[in-house]
Amino acid sequence: MLHPERTESPVFGATGWGSAAACGPNGGNCVEVNLTVPGHVGVRDSKRLTGDVTLDFDTASWRRFLHRTRAGAFDID
Repeated sequence: MLHPERTESPVFGATGWGSAAACGPNGGNCVEVNLTVPGHVGVRDSKRLTGDVTLDFDTASWRRFLHRTRAGAFDID
C-alpha cells in the first residue's frame, strides 16, 4: 500500500535545480532542490544528476520536513 501523500513523480527537468551557496561550484556532498513543478518539490543528491534517484515531496510534506529538521528532529547525537 502506498503512503497517502505519495504520488507518481512528475518529471523534473535538467534545469531548475539549486543548492546552498556553501556547496561551492563543484557540487560536493550537497542536496539539490527543484521547485519548478507546481505542488511538488524535487530533491536529489548533487553527485547523481541523472534523475534516477529523485525524491518527490508534495509541498505540505516538504514544509513539515523542513519544520522538523529545523526543530532538531533528525539530529544525530
